[in-house]
Amino acid sequence: MKLDFVYISDIGKHLGHEVTLKGWLYNKRSSGKIHFLQIRDGSGVIQGVMVKNEVDAKTFELGDKVSQESSIIVKGMVKEDKRSPSGYELGVSDLRIVQLSQDYPITPKEHGPAFLMEHRHLWMRSSKQHAALRIRDTIEQAIHGYLHKEGFIHTPAPILTPTSCEGTTTLFETDYFGEPAFLSQSGQMYIEATAAAFGKVYTFTPAFRAEKSKTRRHLTELWMMDAEASYFEHAENMQCQEGMICAIMEKVLNECQNELKTLERDTAPLEKIKAPFPVISYKEAVELCNKAGVPIQYGEDFGAPHDTAIAGSFDQPVFVDRFPTAIKSFYMQPDPEDPTVVLGSDLYAPEGYGEIIGGSQRIHDLDLLLKKMEEHKVPYEPYKWYVDLRRYGSVPHSGFGIGIERTVSWICGLQHIREAIPFARMLEKIYP
Repeated sequence: MKLDFVYISDIGKHLGHEVTLKGWLYNKRSSGKIHFLQIRDGSGVIQGVMVKNEVDAKTFELGDKVSQESSIIVKGMVKEDKRSPSGYELGVSDLRIVQLSQDYPITPKEHGPAFLMEHRHLWMRSSKQHAALRIRDTIEQAIHGYLHKEGFIHTPAPILTPTSCEGTTTLFETDYFGEPAFLSQSGQMYIEATAAAFGKVYTFTPAFRAEKSKTRRHLTELWMMDAEASYFEHAENMQCQEGMICAIMEKVLNECQNELKTLERDTAPLEKIKAPFPVISYKEAVELCNKAGVPIQYGEDFGAPHDTAIAGSFDQPVFVDRFPTAIKSFYMQPDPEDPTVVLGSDLYAPEGYGEIIGGSQRIHDLDLLLKKMEEHKVPYEPYKWYVDLRRYGSVPHSGFGIGIERTVSWICGLQHIREAIPFARMLEKIYP
């Protein structure tokens, strides 16, 4: 399809030629006879230079009039400029205002996070927010690419479910034609079924957690990628996670240098990420936390301070392996050599960003699954279909889920997870 304009990301292909750009005015400054117009179009930003004696009076007057975030169509000659981040600038010969923006609320002055979140629909146009969300897209592309290369296929999972995946009470309930239904916490159980049909599968879905948390790591609506593979056991499951993280890092470092620079992200820690990742036991992680001055008893689950202590102790992602059976979900396979722990691990990102992946081998033995359901007081009828997977051709299988926003936060070096998604849903925050 031939367009009547070009994208800023492709501007280098048109050096020495006149082009048309369609976008918005990001910023401007004027010095009497010259207007310096910062033009953005979603694919990039370029400076347009409008010189008074090189355009007609009406066009130069429009350069005076045009305001921040007005939508504009600009025509001009592509020139080389080594001082520019892109290496190019535009010699503007014509300007048309599509819509004149008035009193744009986000100005170059400092604004507090509450104000910016109220204007999230506009804030994401700013350079750092834009960079983080472009990196998010690259991370998602890397996940899809890695899993397809490894033979996984994408099988969607439902968002409306009759039961909880984790058996918890942190559910959003809704009415489903007179019957209760819940917003999904995870697509895991459903892709255990598709894995029995297709071998290796994954799903990208939103997940909903009705937790009353106000930490910088929690959202009530988040995005998860869950993967599941038949005949994968615990060690192979961890190797798959390792490979995926390395593939993400390679793609981001190769394709997002400008965005990382915009975010002022120190890439040295990211460049160190190489497989194999260190592995410590849950018991060793408890000892590490206590030595770091973050008390925890064996058998307790980790909270945010413990996550930080664990992750901050390594310059690579680290697996915490073999959690106590008592604090993990009913479907996790106990270690045959020590049934008090499960064949399950969490992967913690370095630099204190905490858990980004949780995974485990699943129970494949019918009798053991029924026993665990009884111990955890999991009702049989709502999970009858899930039990069926152990009746008809059950095999050892494993899977994992990665939190997209937490991964974006780590790679971008964000201080708060709310900036890792276009529209954050948090406790007491559902606007816009």
